[in-house]
Amino acid sequence: MDPELSAMAADVACGRQSRRHFLGRAAALGVTAAAAQAWLAGAARAAGPVKGGTLRIGSSGGAATDSLDPARASSQVPYFMNRAWGEELNRLMPNGDLEPKLATEWDSSADARVWTFRIRKGVQFHNGKEMTPDDVVATIERHMGPDTKSGALGVLRGIDGVKRNGDTVVVTLRQGNADLPYLLNDYHLVIQPGGGKDAPAAAIGTGPYRMTAFEPGVRWVGQRFANYWAPTQRGHAETLEIIVLNDNTARMAALQSGRVHIINRVDPKVVEMLKRAPGVRIESAAGKGYYCFLAHCNSAPFDNLDLRLAMKYAMDRADMVDKVLRGFGSIGNDQPINSSYPLFSPDVPQRPFDLDKAAFHYRKSGYSGTLLLRTSDVAFPGANDAAQLFANTAARAGMKIELRREPADGYWTAVWNKQPFCTAYWGGRATQDQMYSTAFISGADWNDSRYFNPRLDQMVMAARAELNSARRRQIYRDIAVLVNEESGAIIPMFNDSIAGLGPKVGGWVKNPNGELMGGFGPSECWLEA
Repeated sequence: MDPELSAMAADVACGRQSRRHFLGRAAALGVTAAAAQAWLAGAARAAGPVKGGTLRIGSSGGAATDSLDPARASSQVPYFMNRAWGEELNRLMPNGDLEPKLATEWDSSADARVWTFRIRKGVQFHNGKEMTPDDVVATIERHMGPDTKSGALGVLRGIDGVKRNGDTVVVTLRQGNADLPYLLNDYHLVIQPGGGKDAPAAAIGTGPYRMTAFEPGVRWVGQRFANYWAPTQRGHAETLEIIVLNDNTARMAALQSGRVHIINRVDPKVVEMLKRAPGVRIESAAGKGYYCFLAHCNSAPFDNLDLRLAMKYAMDRADMVDKVLRGFGSIGNDQPINSSYPLFSPDVPQRPFDLDKAAFHYRKSGYSGTLLLRTSDVAFPGANDAAQLFANTAARAGMKIELRREPADGYWTAVWNKQPFCTAYWGGRATQDQMYSTAFISGADWNDSRYFNPRLDQMVMAARAELNSARRRQIYRDIAVLVNEESGAIIPMFNDSIAGLGPKVGGWVKNPNGELMGGFGPSECWLEA
């Protein structure tokens, strides 16, 4: 490492020298722009966070129907908002460990049926009220209640009871679950005053930003909360603004012009072009997220297993990864689990692209009509292109797929989990149990392929209670095979999350747990002087 550039980078991080001067000197010494930007990012992290300014995020995945009720969050903008104004009991770190947050510690009984969480003292809600174990109990109760529509319901169904015991919260399960602390990290489970039972959409939490403005489908604004309990960790900008920019071109332009400092979901096909913009850097991370085509197994004609198999064999996964992801991802296998999960089984046979088998199963299905596939690039970058590629290969097997491009606004409320065949994405979850419990078991509200199989439900429950890791791995392998063979989730690819950062952004950390540092980028990054 050049000592001159190291000293200059440190000066930039402390505001004693301009970035432009540093980049010019680095170029003169033969250092690439990417290496120079990485050098500056490392210096900024070493210098520590800078307080102040307005950090603006340009994000896809916002709509006029967005709600501040964390139970209803289903796309990127509500996800980022939840992370900014609220907090859960713990946090999943980039290395896969759990870090205490609103809970300081936890332990369980020998059979993992009874869990005790010690709740942090001295934490204040935005309304001035001190958070107590009662708020934690009420929050869990609201999300698992009989009338709830919470996206976390699937992971809470195994809870038999929750109660306060002094400074702790005791959660009793119907059967053991070694993953419970990971499940309570779900971004819907933001701790609210009184559990949010009286005012679920008030956006009053314990997070680093107190909401000051919310225009659904337009923007969310938060002011740094003066009494935040961990000010050195998060909430560095004085003001945080999340701006809805569903159009890919508009999002890229906003970053290049300096209107926003960070954008999510950079389309892989514009990465190289965006890299050439002055001061812009690209950050990508492989992880658990995947792009998918969802067919409702309980709606004709997709209730026919042979038709679903025909579509799966007609999917040219390698071509899709190459043309849609441009290498920023990997081939999927019609199951939601990849090697990012610790109990992944790599020996599940990979489904090939096989037009002969696709045609065989299509003929066997007896169906000959048109299949209507709804899509939008808000589903994932390149979704419309991916849908067209799929329609082209399916046609070679005799299937007719009609594409309907839906508007971005309202896609997550009017199309996803409503219409019988559409494109979508999942950001993955902390554990296999959480992923299957959220999106595949029969009782999950977000079972978006409508695959209802009592056998799968029983297997998920069995894996949840199994404390022997070898036996648990085998159960998860059996689940993966079942989902691969029968469900309506066609998963051709796992995607890297790709973000674009402007020249003044500091504090970025590579995180495989979801977009923009697992959702924490907006509240953890800062603007350098």
